Parts: sequence; C-alpha cells; structure tokens
Amino acid sequence: MTLQGWLLIAAFVGILLALTKPMGLWLHALYEGRRTPLHAVFGPVERGFYRLSGIDPEEDQSWRRYAVHMLIFNAVLILLTYVLLRAQALLPLNPLGYGALSENLSFNTAISFGANTNWQSYGGESTMSNLSQMLALTIHNFLSAATGIALAFALFRGFARRSASGIGNFWADMTRVTLYLLLPLCIALTLFYIASGVPQTLAASVDVSTLEGVKQTLALGPVASQEAIKMLGTNGGGFFNANSAHPFENPTALTDLVQMLSIFAIGVGLTYTFGKAVGNTRQGWAILAAMMALFLAGTAVTYWQEAAGNPVLHHLGVAGGNMEGKEVRFGIAASSLFSVVTTAASCGAVNAMHDSFTALGGMIPLFNMQLGEVVIGGVGAGIYGFLLFAILAVFVAGLMVGRTPEYVGKKIESREVKLAVLAIAVLPLTILGMSAVASVLPAGLAGPLNKGPHGFSEILYAFTSAVANNGSAFAGLSANTPFYNGMLGVAMWIGRFFIIIPMLAVAGSLAAKKYTPETAGSFPTTGPLWTGLLIGIVLIVGGLTFLPSLALGPIADHLAMIRGQLF
Repeated sequence: MTLQGWLLIAAFVGILLALTKPMGLWLHALYEGRRTPLHAVFGPVERGFYRLSGIDPEEDQSWRRYAVHMLIFNAVLILLTYVLLRAQALLPLNPLGYGALSENLSFNTAISFGANTNWQSYGGESTMSNLSQMLALTIHNFLSAATGIALAFALFRGFARRSASGIGNFWADMTRVTLYLLLPLCIALTLFYIASGVPQTLAASVDVSTLEGVKQTLALGPVASQEAIKMLGTNGGGFFNANSAHPFENPTALTDLVQMLSIFAIGVGLTYTFGKAVGNTRQGWAILAAMMALFLAGTAVTYWQEAAGNPVLHHLGVAGGNMEGKEVRFGIAASSLFSVVTTAASCGAVNAMHDSFTALGGMIPLFNMQLGEVVIGGVGAGIYGFLLFAILAVFVAGLMVGRTPEYVGKKIESREVKLAVLAIAVLPLTILGMSAVASVLPAGLAGPLNKGPHGFSEILYAFTSAVANNGSAFAGLSANTPFYNGMLGVAMWIGRFFIIIPMLAVAGSLAAKKYTPETAGSFPTTGPLWTGLLIGIVLIVGGLTFLPSLALGPIADHLAMIRGQLF
C-alpha cells in the first residue's frame, strides 16, 4: 500500500461527498415535478411525448397500476431487443456483417440489459453491430436506469405522503428523469470522453501498423456515448469485451476517476433526496453514513490484500503486489477501488479482471453483491433496497424497546415487514438455489475453466452477479451456452422484478398511513446508534447468502466426484 493509493481513495470520497447535496437537490426537483433550468430546452419534448402517447402526467397511480405499467413497459422493451438481436444480420449499420445472435444469447442479452444487469456472454466488438450497440443496448442503459430512479421516487412518496392512495405517475417519473437528468449529464460526459481520446464514430474499424511493422485492425464505433450512460446509469455493459480495462473505453487515470464518480453520483444524491422528501435531511445522511462505512471497509480490505500480493509468488522470490489481470496505467490502488465501487453499485463495469484478484480481494466484490447491492447500489435500486433493510432494522429496534416500530413518521406493521422480508429473501434463495443446481449438473460443470474451489467461485459469482443485477464476472466461466444463458437470464429477471413488486406494495401501504409524530419513546433513526444498527442488519442478512455458499463448494465437489466428474 502507498500514500498515493490512499490519497486517491480519499480524493474519491471527498469529491463524492461534495456531489451529494447538489445531485440530491436536482433529483428532488424532479421528484416533485418542479421546473428546472433545462425545462426551457426539454420542456416542449416532454409535453410532446405526453400528447403523442395520450398520457396524463398529473394522474396519480396506485401502486398496482404503477407496477403494471412498469412491467408492461419493460417487457415490451425486452421483446423489442430480442427481435433486434435476432434480426441483426438483416438490419443496417452493420459494416462488418455480423450475423444474428442465437436464440439463447438473444434471450440472455435482452433480459440482461432490460434488468439493468448488462451481463455479457459475448465480446461486444466481435458480436454486436453499431445499430445493436446504439438501439438494442444503449436504449436500455437509459431506460432501465430511469426505471430504477422512478421506483425510488415511488417509495419516497410512500414514506412522505399521508393517507394517500397513489404513489406518483410512472410515465412522468421516467420521462423527467431521462430528459432532465440522464440525457444532459450523458451529453456532457460524452464530450469529456471524446476529448480524452474515446472513439465516437460509425466507422467499424481502422487498420494500423504496429511498432513491429505488423498490420492490425482495431475495432471502433460509437463508444463514448455508450460509456457515458454505462457508468452514470450503473449499467456496466462494455462496448468492448475488456470493458473499462480497454484503452478505448478508459484511456487515462482521469477518465478512470470520472467513471468511478459517475457510478456513485446518482446513488449518493438519492440519499439526500430521500431526506428532503420526508422533511428531515438527517435521515438521508444517516443512510449515506451506513453505506459509506460498508464501502470504506470493503475498499480497505481489497486494497490491503491486492497490495500485499500473492504469497506463493513471494516464496518464489517475486516481491510486490498482485498486478495479475490489472492495467499498468491504473495500478493496484485504482483497480482495487474500481472493483469495490462497481460491485457496491449494481454497475458491473471492470477496469481489472476480478478472476485474477487474491482470495480476499475477490471475496469483497462477491460479498458486496450478496449484501443486496445496497452499498450505494444501482441508481434507484440501491436506495429502495436499503430502505427495505431500514424497515427490517426499525422492526428489530421496536422489538427491543417494546413499541410499535416507526420510521420517518410511519408505523411499520406486519404487512410492511412481511413484504420487506419477501423482497430481501429473493436474493439468497435464488443465488444459492441456482448455484447449487449449476454445481452438480454436467452442463453447469462444463462452464468453469478452473477446477476445485475457484471453479465453484466462478459459478457462485456468476449467479450472484445475475441476481444482484450487477453484471461483472469472474471471467473464467464459459457462459455463452444454452444452459448458462437460460439460467442466468431467469436469475436476472427474478433479481430485478421479484424485488420491485413487494417494494411497490410497501410504498402503497405506507402512503395510505397517517403521519405519527415522534415522541420521547420513539427509537432515534438519525444518530450513530441507528447507523450501527443498519450496518448490522445489512451484514447479518448478507451473511444468509455468504455463509451457506462457503459450504456449497465442498458439497458440489463431493457430488461431482461421486458421479465420476472432476470439478
């Protein structure tokens, strides 16, 4: 570990905290539907969209209506993407003549981008045409991110409203977030990336001569625009197979820092937005404090382990940290920080190969996802996931003090607790169940390129990443098979929408409740005690996934040996 590395981490945290309030205030204006300076530019576009689609943005939807509209919208987008990928060979803007994707790969990719996971069982530069990159994939990067933020707004209204039957309008939330937040920020980021050397062109490739005098063909395309929303929307799907380790996606140390800040910027802003929405910004800062404590602990462990290096190599006389799978232009500190950032959020972009990290260095990204992607988390998804943990935490606190639990003026009763537990239980049950199936079936065992415990980790990481809607991978898994494309596609769908529905039910239930003023007997939900309780609940529930997974590896290994297969 070096002073320079710690200064990088400190600078990242400092800039992030400075962005929290401005981003939160802007998001709060969109949450309330107030006019912003950008309405002069995009206001006519917004109104035109409503007129063309016949939508009344003032309609206040119940949680069921909000959920139905959200599901139909996402299902149609996923179906459209599937059709585009299957018809890729027949469509324009395909200068290299790439063929159609297979049925199972199209299924996996369509759900992956629709669920804001962006798991990629393919190499982007050798599989996708420019049209597929821009239309089939980038459109999801915007709209899946906007969906997550809209859903967070819906839950905020559940806490903030009193005796109300509605939680907002899905179409209005989606439109405002896309036009007044994602689109302008992505335009600015795209221009920054172009100025930094990231390609933005419809040309398919360019031929260059290397220093050895050999001709080499370099893939090109509209990279900068996809890179901007890939990070800002915590999507993570790379234009190139190497993702942000590729110099055309992430050429400099400055672009690397901007990408990491982009991943967290909206997530931290939403914590402040929540505080403003419920009329107490200390509530938002308390949530952010719990998130940052978990994030900094993970960063410290990962950096410490990667800087310590591989003890096996040390015994062979090779000193230094673990640089395997890392880019020299970033080094150990920036690679370690990026790995924690991208798995604390549901981004999944990588600037180093997690499969090459040390044992503990690779465990932290895995554990971050198994916590439910709530350590900052994906745009919208992180905060609404964390608020489900807050409901569970305040319920536990209520049991300890012998009172009906209350949170930000709303009584938390059995309905809300059951729904929160139902949503939280989706992650461990799906991850462990699907990992167990893949670890004993021949089709699943054919995937890992490594054998033994590390091979199992590749399987476990894949299903953890899919259910948590992250999209990063231990890249040693051969996932482009009918088995893994199908299983991971189903896992991504469950991990996204099976959590959203009970969360919206919680929002509807809370919105209908009256406000209950705090009293001397109320459990405080803004101080260090509350922050510590939140951290403890998140760690305990995360352990429900992590600890059983430690036993699954040896069990799967033993079953495979019984069947005469070498795992």
